[in-house]
Amino acid sequence: MAGNTQSSNIKVYQKKKHLNIGIIIFGVIFIYLVVTVLMYLTEKHISVYEVREGSILKDNSYTGLAIRNETVIRSEDNGYVNYFVSAGSKVGAKTQIYSLSDHKLQFESKSGKSQKLTSVEQNNIRQKTQTFCENYSDESFGDVYTLKSNISSVLDGKSNQNRQTQLAALTDTDTDGLHVFSADSDGIICYYVDGFEKTTADDVTPDMLSKEGYRKKEQKNNTRIKSGTPVYKLIKDDDWTLVIPLTKECAKELKDSSSVHVRFPKDNETMTAAFSMKKVKGSYLGYLAFDSSMVRYAQDRFVDVELILEDQSGLKIPKSAITKKDFYVIPEDYLTQGGNSNSTGVLIDTGKENAEFQAVDIYYRDTQTGSVYVDPDDFEKNTTLKKAGSSDTYQLSETKQLKGVYNINRGYAVFRQVQILCESDDYYIVQSGNDYGLSNYDHIALTGKDVHEGDVIS
Repeated sequence: MAGNTQSSNIKVYQKKKHLNIGIIIFGVIFIYLVVTVLMYLTEKHISVYEVREGSILKDNSYTGLAIRNETVIRSEDNGYVNYFVSAGSKVGAKTQIYSLSDHKLQFESKSGKSQKLTSVEQNNIRQKTQTFCENYSDESFGDVYTLKSNISSVLDGKSNQNRQTQLAALTDTDTDGLHVFSADSDGIICYYVDGFEKTTADDVTPDMLSKEGYRKKEQKNNTRIKSGTPVYKLIKDDDWTLVIPLTKECAKELKDSSSVHVRFPKDNETMTAAFSMKKVKGSYLGYLAFDSSMVRYAQDRFVDVELILEDQSGLKIPKSAITKKDFYVIPEDYLTQGGNSNSTGVLIDTGKENAEFQAVDIYYRDTQTGSVYVDPDDFEKNTTLKKAGSSDTYQLSETKQLKGVYNINRGYAVFRQVQILCESDDYYIVQSGNDYGLSNYDHIALTGKDVHEGDVIS
């Protein structure tokens, strides 16, 4: 029996491919990110600076030698000295200044208790210490002793009133061996001597202006002195002179000056001094003459001072923002108004009967020469202008450079000229309020050389 052969017709169908929407979305996002990164890497990045009002103070710092009308008073006898008044005080004739005794005097604090410093005295000590810290250098180590002396003067002054009361009581009781001495004339009292008391401004030489080796001797309460020892000195008027060394550059800058504005770092006091200078032993010396505030610095022979040569206010911008741009310079009377608006522009001589009006932007107007500055990129080469209502023509050829910055308030770069008033190491002060300049809070390109007119700033 023949076997039955069964044939089966099996058809294989290819499976349909289905688009994966997730892969498509991922691909689109990936391409977008790649394009964005490439655009970021290839486009120009401009840092923005906001213009603000500011000022630049240009000064020169010096240490000067103070010359005053000083009279040294010497002790009339031997003994232990004690003072009635504080250093720097103004005294009158016959004011009790000091006493001499055969033995040390014993003084007690009021009520046997220590006396607290007032807020004024605390601020005085704090100011002296801060000034010392701000101006300290290894070359001026001797100022440590000056600081110590200044603080001691404040502390001693605290007990002077009580001391004076006790001295008066001792005098009234006719204490044996106690003698009181009074001032012969008015003046500001000081208790130190340093050898410069008889020096005049004309006597000063450059080597005297160095603090190296400078020493001053100051008398203290309850110390024994001999007859003839300097016991105090009086400064008899408010006129004083500060002699300072000058650099050649500063001397050149001040050669025509008869006065100068100064600031004292010690207390931030500002004053105006009469100024003169001369050359002494090959060096320039400046003489600052004052007629007030002598008492503020009476305890200092060497006084720090700053000459304020320039104090200019305006718009403060970084130097990196400044760039230069060429402009056509045309007579102002070639400007006209035309077209379908009140736009300012010029007439282009086309060689035909009617000239063609072209609007222009003015970047600077020079009122002295009667000319205006326009952008060369707005014109073709060898363009000739025609004056309105006249047959006069003017060919564009002369160019001049203007200093300025690129204003980016509108998202694209627009050149704005600036007039520089003064400068420091990193900044310019430029004039504000110009029609074609900058205003407070304008945004400008921080690096002007990297920007061109019309660049879009992202």
